[in-house]
Amino acid sequence: MDSQPADAVEAGSTEAVPELNGSGGARVADRIRDAIVQGEYAPNQRLIEADLSATFSASRATVRTALLELASEGLVERLPNRGSRVRAISLEEAIEIIEVRIGVEGLCAAKTAGYLTDADAAELEGLREGMFASVADGDLVEYSRLNRLLDVRIRELSRHATASDVLGRLHAQSVRHQFKLSSRPQRAKVSVLQHAAIIDAIVARDPDAAERAVRDHLLSVVDALREIA
Repeated sequence: MDSQPADAVEAGSTEAVPELNGSGGARVADRIRDAIVQGEYAPNQRLIEADLSATFSASRATVRTALLELASEGLVERLPNRGSRVRAISLEEAIEIIEVRIGVEGLCAAKTAGYLTDADAAELEGLREGMFASVADGDLVEYSRLNRLLDVRIRELSRHATASDVLGRLHAQSVRHQFKLSSRPQRAKVSVLQHAAIIDAIVARDPDAAERAVRDHLLSVVDALREIA
């Protein structure tokens, strides 16, 4: 992946949000994480605390806390006496992470299939409908958003705190590569069918089928990433 070093983050590149007492660091970390995943901040780009503080209307201490959280997730590097920068994650490292995710995401999908309520099933079916509609409309930004939402909801509905925590960290590191992949129209047409298969298996309350559908999807992602390398 090409790197794009920069001495500062452009003010206004991310919509400012008010700092919240007690949760400001987490909120700022979420916004920086989203910007990294979506390519607003490039690999190896420096993240200047003063600029981030102005962008997010947050104190320097809050920004520093957010950067430390993202460093613990492997998205940011803390450089001695030089501040922080976006960590460049190679394609091969991203593939290794996805291979690890196969087992853990499969576990979450199987658990979700076992715990699913009728209300949860209706929510997942709504996501399924929205994903097909976004692909049909060529709205790949919305499709990517729904992808991320589906991943989060399956983790939450699995009721498996440890797996959910592990996936949160692994997914953040590899999703930048998947975000680029999902922006390709032909790939989206394949991916949406695979996500539909995951949802269908979960809604059918079939843990084994849900686990297989996750495995098939993520192996397909690995193959597609290698093809575009």
